[in-house]
Amino acid sequence: MQYFVYILASRRNGTLYIGVTDNLIRRIYEHKNDLVEGFTSKYQIHNLVYFELYEDSNQAILREKRLKQWNRQWKIELIEKNNPKWKDLYSKIV
Repeated sequence: MQYFVYILASRRNGTLYIGVTDNLIRRIYEHKNDLVEGFTSKYQIHNLVYFELYEDSNQAILREKRLKQWNRQWKIELIEKNNPKWKDLYSKIV
């Protein structure tokens, strides 16, 4: 099984959301279409700007927790290292 840690953004340098899932396509679709009430729908956080793949759920959950503890600048640097233009990566995974 595969697990994903992902970061969504409302816009470049906007509000960020970090999550973990075993089905990245479905989960991002849910975020984009506000199918689940919560933080991402409230703040219109719909752009997939970063993700990582894991084979082990515990590793993915640990990484998610660690990323959530990072300061904002570290998160921005992680995104920009891999996606400097903050492009929405959803179209690349569907």
